[in-house]
Amino acid sequence: MSRSLPIPLLLASRVRTDEKRIMSALERKGVAHRYADSRSLWGALGRGEGPGTVVLNREIGQARAQYAADLLEQAGHRVINSAHAVRVCGDKWRTSVALEQARLPTPRTALALTPEAALDAIESLGYPAVIKPLTGSWGRLVTRIPDREAAETIMEYVAALPGPASHVVYVQQLVHKPGRDIRVIVIGGVPLGAVYRRSDQWRTNVARGGTTEACALTDEIAGLSSAAADAVGAEIAGVDLIEDTDGRLIVLEVNHGVEFTGFQRVLGEDLDVADRIADHLIARLQSCSESL
Repeated sequence: MSRSLPIPLLLASRVRTDEKRIMSALERKGVAHRYADSRSLWGALGRGEGPGTVVLNREIGQARAQYAADLLEQAGHRVINSAHAVRVCGDKWRTSVALEQARLPTPRTALALTPEAALDAIESLGYPAVIKPLTGSWGRLVTRIPDREAAETIMEYVAALPGPASHVVYVQQLVHKPGRDIRVIVIGGVPLGAVYRRSDQWRTNVARGGTTEACALTDEIAGLSSAAADAVGAEIAGVDLIEDTDGRLIVLEVNHGVEFTGFQRVLGEDLDVADRIADHLIARLQSCSESL
């Protein structure tokens, strides 16, 4: 007698176009599912009384995404992406450490525990450099530092911010790229496709006005992206690559809550990202059912 699949849960505080696409894909495949607003989520310490299920964590806020994954995993559910992946991807320093340990090419990076120490770290990496918030997305608060004078001015501002966590400074070398970066979506270790993100500015984030266009998924791009997703433990990932002046590919970061509407628009009907995500969830549901 075949065992029915557990009902998966999609967790999010905002149901965007991406989440609607995923739910529609599940419906087309005949998979019942539930939606839960993460703002109403709570749980007591200890495993849940019922059988576990698979939860797709699409919470947009890093703190809620992290604690939601922690809470649901300790209650016996399988969360995609896992609490570990959310923790690593949500912190740029932890991401850099994971990529370095996997021996993947990344920009030269340093972490300073005070703004004063950051001046020495920037001098060591050389100008121009970039400082980034440890947690954040869409290119917000990412600052290009051209010289010592600018570094001193910015670190004076950082030192005036409230709270010791604000004084920890993540510094990277500025990699001179050809006005674009590469976004690859990886699901279950398999790269689905790639797009270029272009901009006249040095930050190419689509949220900051960048545009997307098709990029050939070469063996090199596919292999590097798959390895990066594996390094941070992400089952569903958006991997950002950049090319240096010699054309060498470098892993910039890995996103655990990847947005794919722009990506889908470029690739068109050749690839349905939501459909692939639904297939991955179904495979995990089957695995979950067999373990009950």
